[in-house]
Amino acid sequence: MAWLRRNGLNIYAALAITYMLVPIAVIAVFSFGETPRDRLTFSLDSFTLEYWQNAFAVEELNEALRTSIELAALSTVIATALGTLMAIALVRHKFFGRRASNLLIVLPMATPEIVIGAALLSMLIYYSVALGFTTLVIAHVMFSISFVVVVVRSRLIGFDRSLEEAARDLGASPLQTFRLVTLPLIMPGVVAAALLAFALSLDDFVISNFNSGTTVTFPLYVYGVALRGIPVQVNAVATMIFIVTVAAILLVIWQQRRAERMASVQPDSEPEPGIGVASAPAPGVASG
Repeated sequence: MAWLRRNGLNIYAALAITYMLVPIAVIAVFSFGETPRDRLTFSLDSFTLEYWQNAFAVEELNEALRTSIELAALSTVIATALGTLMAIALVRHKFFGRRASNLLIVLPMATPEIVIGAALLSMLIYYSVALGFTTLVIAHVMFSISFVVVVVRSRLIGFDRSLEEAARDLGASPLQTFRLVTLPLIMPGVVAAALLAFALSLDDFVISNFNSGTTVTFPLYVYGVALRGIPVQVNAVATMIFIVTVAAILLVIWQQRRAERMASVQPDSEPEPGIGVASAPAPGVASG
């Protein structure tokens, strides 16, 4: 029992992670399996590399994947730029409505996606905006900004402002201070926010389903073909995406630890002569 009390939290965490990764493991296994007979039955009588060798043989899948990557990349760039500036404004500056802005930033994260998708669709129809790739970009930027602001803001809250003050004392302009001091130090948070926004955009189905029009993204394609049987190439492509995501996460973790080590390094300081060292009494002067 003592061993269980000491390791109970670790065991719980391991079980939770296993529970989350089991569906991904199933997808990876079935990417080496035979073609599904129907949408509910899979044959794993033998393993084959055929679907990995021809992972991009389905042109509709390739087109949907390209659309998703282009959409995720464009929306990530816009959301990261806007979200980073918003986080800096919320942390560094005091203005009217600051508290309300902090609350409004969190609301899209707590609102069900079906509500956001339906509301955005109603607005686009009201203003007679044609649905397509542009409306998808607008929708994905809209729900990604909140996550970017939260991640970057948490990085800025623990930021050492004395580094910026030292740069200003040395003659750096506000723009130079931001470009050479602030941005490099918060870059791990910005990169983490960008990766989160990219993953959310690539994965989104509900909001995209409302505002896509005739544009087909990767999740929309998978949902459409599920009615007649998902090609095994989808499993192979999904496994590739997971591997790339894990590699990106490991890279961000490495960058964060490297930034923490750099921030923790203090310059060696030697005491100036006569400071911190007891001086011998002058000749002829009695001590004490």
